[in-house]
This record gives sequence, structure tokens and C-alpha cells, in this order.
Amino acid sequence: MSMELDNPVPLQQVAFHPQQNHATILCCNCGAPIDGTTAVGALCEDCIKLTIDISGGIQREATLHLCEGCERWLQPPLQWISAPIESRELLALCLRKLRGLSKVRIIDAGFLWTEPHSKRIKVKITIQQEVHEGKILQQSFEVEYVVANQQCAECQKSYTPHTWRASVQVRQKVPHKRTFLYLEQLILKHNAHKDTINIKEAKDGLDFFFSQRNHAEKMVDFLSSVAPTKLKKSQQLISMDTHTSVKSYKLTFSLELIPICKDDLVAIPLKLARSLGNISPLTLCYRVGTSVSLLDPSTLQTADIPAPIYWRSPFKNIADIQELTEFIVMDIEPIGQSSGRFYLAEATVARASDLGVNDTTYFTRTHLGGVLHPGDSVMGYHLTGTNFNDPNFDDIEKSHTWSSRIPDVILVKKHYPRKKKSKTRNWRIKRIRMQEEEDDKASKRLGNEQERVEADLELFLRDVEEDSELRSTLALYKANKASKTAADGMEGVEGGEGMSVIAEGEEDDDDEDGVPNIDVDELLDDFEELHMAD
Repeated sequence: MSMELDNPVPLQQVAFHPQQNHATILCCNCGAPIDGTTAVGALCEDCIKLTIDISGGIQREATLHLCEGCERWLQPPLQWISAPIESRELLALCLRKLRGLSKVRIIDAGFLWTEPHSKRIKVKITIQQEVHEGKILQQSFEVEYVVANQQCAECQKSYTPHTWRASVQVRQKVPHKRTFLYLEQLILKHNAHKDTINIKEAKDGLDFFFSQRNHAEKMVDFLSSVAPTKLKKSQQLISMDTHTSVKSYKLTFSLELIPICKDDLVAIPLKLARSLGNISPLTLCYRVGTSVSLLDPSTLQTADIPAPIYWRSPFKNIADIQELTEFIVMDIEPIGQSSGRFYLAEATVARASDLGVNDTTYFTRTHLGGVLHPGDSVMGYHLTGTNFNDPNFDDIEKSHTWSSRIPDVILVKKHYPRKKKSKTRNWRIKRIRMQEEEDDKASKRLGNEQERVEADLELFLRDVEEDSELRSTLALYKANKASKTAADGMEGVEGGEGMSVIAEGEEDDDDEDGVPNIDVDELLDDFEELHMAD
């Protein structure tokens, strides 16, 4: 017993939790027993749903403004957005139109079917809100929207003569369209026409129309960076507010291109020739970029004339590619001098029309020593017996230094014999779809010039094939089955918004010997057509 008393056994501690009795009360509406400590206004949950409206401060009716011209919806204050019927974009616009919706939590929202011609849109919205500590109430309700018609600013301008705010007029006074075909490809490659609202084809050039002035200035900067131009600005007053003195103008930017193109024969002033390293005043234009690049085919001396220097004392070409004559190379001997892709050689040529008629030959120096061989055809300018109505060429004939250096023939480029029928190609280019002039005289004139336009296009395509340097600046695409059909008759196939495609099919089985072809590795895939095919 003593041992048990000395070592007492500890008693187990038992936690005591007093029983909490909740105060139970009766609902003041239906008499159902509820917990009085958490009750909201002495109401049960069912009575709370019937008496408390958490959507009381939310609109049940609203108005949506739709432009029937472009089918866009007004997003206040001034933005117009595209949203199909019962789309997520339209549902978001409907929810933003409701006042008081930001005070609750949106659980679900969706469209209810309505008759399409009723000009009504119904949306069912489910919301939640905490009405007391731990008490969250959920409720659904319907909102009806009335669709009202309202024209957007762009559609309002379409019914007035003031559809544009700025325009860029590009002009070049030459008898062919090769320069504009090249500019068109550069515009497409760099997507410089994305801000235009219209493009019209006018006499001697193109007209680009814009809705904002900065878009027109951006186009002017692009064209000035790829071609030698001269800029003139003009503005026309449209309207003026006499109370605030706010005026609205139409701006026109006039860009004039230098009337000299690739492969043109140019007679420059003697004073300018001396300032350019004493180059021969009778030269060939072998490239036109931000400046005019000239070449003396007898010495391979080159010179560049920037646009500002040219416009101080402008001059024109004395002959273009339409006046080229076909010659046959009878003999050619390289001299050994070269400059870049040009190789100096001495050649003896005869006119193709003189073969079998007479034995007249011409001796000349040429820069085409790397590509010409005896028996080849070459295009050149025949200067013997030709009269040029140009004061600069008259000064050359009167000069004791240069009159004796005028050659009989100036060779320009190698000529590849092709079939009369337009040869199909394994590549194609894109074209911008342009609006032609609307007056009857212009339509008749453009109809008469259709054959000339097609001839200019064919010459441009041949230049792309023959000149790798020119080809590197353009975007060429692979021809597909759809484009082969468009190759017949050179008809355009729509390849995108505001754009058409002129395509060439694959090579014929009986391919011409020596005609240059474009490697498939240089061609691009048209991702727009691939997306459409998918």
C-alpha cells in the first residue's frame, strides 16, 4: 500500500467543451425555423431569394448602334468594331453597355434567340453577390438591347466627295510602265499600301488615297527611299468653323519620278560629265535606285547622279528600249578589263535585218564580254544615220573631244530567242488591284493601251529572269495549279484583300535553249493561299 501511495497514478486529462445552444427563430415570412445568429433580416434562404434583388441597380434595357454600311458596332465613344451576331466580341460589348454590372460578380452570360428582323438582342446574365457574412446569393435575369442604325465616319464620307484626306500622286512621263511595275513589286514586298483606302491608275502614273495625313507622308518617305523623286505639296480647304477657327484641308503630295529608266541611252550635259570624273557624256543607264547609275560601255566607267543634282539641271533620255535594234555577234574578243559584272570586249556585229542583204558590219566596244559569244543575238542602239532631237547630244557632236568618240552601235543586253506565244513560267508575281479612271475617254484610252500594257509586263518579266540583281529586290512566288489557269490570257486571280495575282505556269517540255530560268530556291510559298487551302 505504501508503494502505491508513493507512486500515484496520474489522472487522464479530459477536455471539456460546453454545449453551445444556437438561438432558433422563426422566419418572419413563412415561419420556418432558422439560425438567429446568421439570419439576414429574420428571413430564411428561400425568402431571401424572393425578397432581396441583387440586380436592382443593373439596367434591363440598352441600345446598341450598328452601321449597316460596314456592319460594325459602335464602342463608345468613337471606336467601331467588327463583331458577328452572337459572337464573343458582341457579348463583351453588350456587357460593357450595362451600368451597375461592375458591383456584382458575373457567373455566366449568353444570348437568347430572337427573330433576326426584330432589331432586338436578348442576353441572359447570371450574377452572384454576398448579402451577409458567408451568405452568397445567385440570381439570373434578362437584358434586352435595341439595335439602332447609325453611320460610322467612314461610311459618311463615302456619300460625300470628301472620301479622303490625303493623296499621293506618282507620275513619270515615259512611254512605258516598267518603272511602275517595279515600284508595285516593292510596295507589295514591304506592304507599304496597307493604309490606302483606294488606288487609282491615272495617265502616266498612280494615285494613292489615304484617310490620314501621316499615312500619306509615310508612303512619300517610302517612295523617296526607293526611287529618285521630286516632291510638291498642295492643300485644299474643305470646311472651316467660324467660331473656333478650326479648318479642314485636303492634302496632295505630287511625286515626279526621273524620266530615265534602266537600259536607256542618255546624253548628259558636258559640264555635268566633267564633274562626274570626266565620264563620257553618252552613257547607258544600268540601274535606277535612289540615284541614276550611268555606265560608259567603252571604258566601264560608272557614275551616280543623285536626285537633287539631277533636278538642278534635268535632262531626258535620247532613246529607250522601244528603239532597240537586234544585232548578230559576228566576232568578239575580250580585252581583259572588268568592273563588277561587266567585262569589256571588242565586238563586230551586224544587223539581223541585213543578213543575206548586205555585208555591212559595225565595230564597237561593249560591256557584255562575259555573256556574248559569236552567233548570239544582242539588242542595241544603232546610232549611224540616227537623228536625236536633243540639245545635249548636239553639244556632243559639236565638241572636238567627244564628237569622234560617238560609236556606230551601243550594245545594251543579250537577246534570247523566244517563241511568239508567251512562254509559261514556274514562278509568278502579285499585282495590286487598282481602280481605273471612270470617264469615258480614259476608259477608251486604257482599252486601246491594253496590248501595250501586256507587252510592258512581258518585258518586265523577262528583265526579272535575266537580271539577278533586280530579282533579289523582289518577292517571287511559286506557281501552283490555280495560277497556271490564270496564266492563259494573263488574267488576275484574287490573292488577298485589294490584291490580284498574275501567274505563270510551269516550263514547257520543249524549253528554249539558253533562256534564263529562275531557280526554285529563289521562290517563296504564298502562305495566304496555303491558309485558304487548309
